[in-house]
Amino acid sequence: MMMTEREKCLQELSAAQFVLWELHLYLDTHPDDCEAMERLQKYMVKYKQLKEAFEDKYGPLTARSGSGASWLQNPWPWDVEECVR
Repeated sequence: MMMTEREKCLQELSAAQFVLWELHLYLDTHPDDCEAMERLQKYMVKYKQLKEAFEDKYGPLTARSGSGASWLQNPWPWDVEECVR
């Protein structure tokens, strides 16, 4: 099954968010690791860029993104044809 461009973007976002969380947990036990801190900063920028690109193309990702309830205008999983099958 081929992924849509939207699904690919969400997968990239998810991967970047996973790296952020793992680095955060690592830094809880290794607070003096400057290389890990630099990577965390790098991935924070990358995640922000990916999120902004997604939201520019597909609309707000969460209720805190965008203005008001505009995030509700995205298609729900059951609105996507692939999920109806």
